[in-house]
Amino acid sequence: MEAGARDGADGERGGLRTALSGLTTRGRSFLAAGIAAAVCAYVLGQDDLLRVGLLLAVLPLICVYALHRTRYRVSGSRRLTPLRVAAGGEARVQLRLDNVSRMPTGLLMLQDRVPYVLGPRPRFVLDRVEPGGRREVSYRVRSDLRGRYPLGPLQLRLTDPFGLVELTRSFSSYDTLTVVPRTEPLPPVQLAGESGGYGDGSQRSLALAGDDDVIPRTYRHGDDLRRVHWRSTARYGELMVRREEQPQRSRATVLLDTRHLAYEGAGPDSAFEWAVSAAASVLVHLLERGFSVRLLTDTGDTVGDGGGGFSAAGHEAAEAAGLMMDTLAVIGHSEGAGLSRAHDALRAERGEGMLVAFFGDLDDAQATLAARMRPNGGALAFLLDSGAWTGRPPQEAAGPATGLAPHERLRRLTEGGWTALDVPPGAAFGELWRLAAGTPAGPGTGTRTSGGRS
Repeated sequence: MEAGARDGADGERGGLRTALSGLTTRGRSFLAAGIAAAVCAYVLGQDDLLRVGLLLAVLPLICVYALHRTRYRVSGSRRLTPLRVAAGGEARVQLRLDNVSRMPTGLLMLQDRVPYVLGPRPRFVLDRVEPGGRREVSYRVRSDLRGRYPLGPLQLRLTDPFGLVELTRSFSSYDTLTVVPRTEPLPPVQLAGESGGYGDGSQRSLALAGDDDVIPRTYRHGDDLRRVHWRSTARYGELMVRREEQPQRSRATVLLDTRHLAYEGAGPDSAFEWAVSAAASVLVHLLERGFSVRLLTDTGDTVGDGGGGFSAAGHEAAEAAGLMMDTLAVIGHSEGAGLSRAHDALRAERGEGMLVAFFGDLDDAQATLAARMRPNGGALAFLLDSGAWTGRPPQEAAGPATGLAPHERLRRLTEGGWTALDVPPGAAFGELWRLAAGTPAGPGTGTRTSGGRS
């Protein structure tokens, strides 16, 4: 970037107009006082007053022209650490300014543009930067609200020694900070219908009959070099390894109800934000236990970056986790009225697997549909009542706003084979997760809520 260089699109005249608009309050005052003094000197015939007026009027114009012709060549960069941070956490932004010209700079003001939710706009005053010199400054940003926030572009303000003119030059690059939902470490409990992430060590054999039956795959970092299949390597022109045995990974689906009509309230303490944070905690927990996981919403969209939307193993699992967390960072309410698309997505899989669902308010039809979603594996549901989360008295009967009463929703899902728990406002998800392990599932099981009601 050339700080102070003319903008070729605007031309010389446009550049001067921009420079004139950079007059500070002091500069405008000087200019106005000079013009007024010159007019009075002409009317009164005072030559000395005319000289003073001309000096006051010309000085700001000289500063404008000098800054307009300035050829400071500086480069700026930004380093954001980390690029992804949990809500409530801090990220460090380091700015670096290099003077790549052969002349020293004057007084510079460095300013970075940040969204207001990340804090005040950082500003730094840099004194003279010698030719080839470098200056580094840093600041921290923090947000309690998840989302993706742009940082930049970096702005450089030039000023004259008298403080009469101030011009702004902007760099073009910017970075993005992703604020993901908070996650809570979950206890390693055994849930109803859950098997170990790798199916208690069960494996399926792929080509054990002989060398001709080996199914190779591309070499990945960390693979044992003793498993290199040289015949396939020579055939495909890249390093290939034998895929002799592959653990059978258990699958799990995390269903998040995002319907706008299913939640009331907004903000970090709302029911919807609790559900998003809890879903993120489950995704991270199951991936750490070796599950192949996918995120499913009421719209039928799946995130998992693998076959059928499920995450893969190893390095791919880490990428899938990042993809799902990035999705949850920006997920919002859907305009859908029902759960039919999610139901169809689950039915289309037709496989065994664990299902963990987070539901908002359910009416009679949606509660019946949710009860039929239970797969062959375990099914765990956390039910959030908007009335309780917004401070309204709990509804014991169906209503147009809240749908079915909380105890009726729990009964419907429990009879459908779910392990269903009611979520009181501000509940610690780790305790609910532990409580779910002690709650039997299946038809005929008594309804149980996290608040102890039955």
